Amino acid sequence: MPNPKQLTERVFQSPSKYIQGPNAIKNAASYLKGLGRAPLLTCDDLVFEIAGRTLTDTLLQSNFKVTRGVFGGEASTEEINRLADLGRTSHVDFIIALGGGKVIDSAKNIADILSLPIAVLPTTASTDAPCSALSVIYTPSGSFEKYTFYGKNPDLVLVDTSVIARAPPRFLCAGIGDAIATNVEAKQARRSANFGGLMPTELSESVGAKCEEILFRYGRQAYEANVVGAVTPAFEAVVEANTLLSGLGFESGGLAAAHAIHNGFTAIHAMHGLLHGEKVAFGVVCQLVLAGATTAELDRYIELMVSVNLPVTFRQLGIPDVTDEELREVAKLACAPGETIWNMETAVNESVVFYAMKGANAASESYLERTGRAR
Repeated sequence: MPNPKQLTERVFQSPSKYIQGPNAIKNAASYLKGLGRAPLLTCDDLVFEIAGRTLTDTLLQSNFKVTRGVFGGEASTEEINRLADLGRTSHVDFIIALGGGKVIDSAKNIADILSLPIAVLPTTASTDAPCSALSVIYTPSGSFEKYTFYGKNPDLVLVDTSVIARAPPRFLCAGIGDAIATNVEAKQARRSANFGGLMPTELSESVGAKCEEILFRYGRQAYEANVVGAVTPAFEAVVEANTLLSGLGFESGGLAAAHAIHNGFTAIHAMHGLLHGEKVAFGVVCQLVLAGATTAELDRYIELMVSVNLPVTFRQLGIPDVTDEELREVAKLACAPGETIWNMETAVNESVVFYAMKGANAASESYLERTGRAR
């Protein structure tokens, strides 16, 4: 239920500094020197070869002492504690998160445990995790466990768009799926407390609207640039929308049904291979159905998603034969106490969510059939 505590104060929060451009990692030493001299670099083996080795060499040339923490792949309590222990015994004085959403969420938790500054260097524009003061924690098997909140946002977010342009376009598209939820959810959550624990500001509404504007204007063009590894103005704009605007917008504007349904989908093992934003995109269609969107409005969002290869049907999500029993379990998890779905201004219960998911699938199948894009 919106604003049950009758809050009157408003809050907007953000990282201390955000830097984006095609040479960010080459210039990283000058940006990081204010945080410390002995970082714990958290990244997986693949990302280390893509960007971590260059970053490490750059920092070593500037007399940093770098401890590498090899990320095991899941943002679980066990993995976080293992890396925190490494940082503690290595006497590091700040944390670097290099990679995607799960390593970023893990590194933020590590920095909180060790009470150290953190710099976030995303290597994809696939989620809005880099800027926020929270982490999504999963079980070791990959199921959603909880949100963990921190007292401050990252000290620095450093986005090297030349690295992000080399990532598979699927990651940028997933980021669009995550970011397109920002304004849709914020409009439903505007009378509820945000992740700062107070009410949204007018600025947070404007950020969400600008994020959506950029995605509809440049989303497809940015995807095409990413296919050929080109850093264009459209690509830069969408990276900023996916990373900065969506990050500020969701945290200070609030979430609603789309992300709650995503969290419910983690119970279906067949969907574990999907990226966060791919599941959120379908959650957006579900939320629009829940809120009573017109066919024209639904078509507008589905068209954008289809143009960047986001899944909008059960078939495209890889669950063509999903059962009613499985969907009811998703609905149950989406409606768990404390979930963001309770920020919705429309009536919500497990049955309503169950039917909204089936309705969203039907609406998307209808769009694909009507436009000759069925696949």
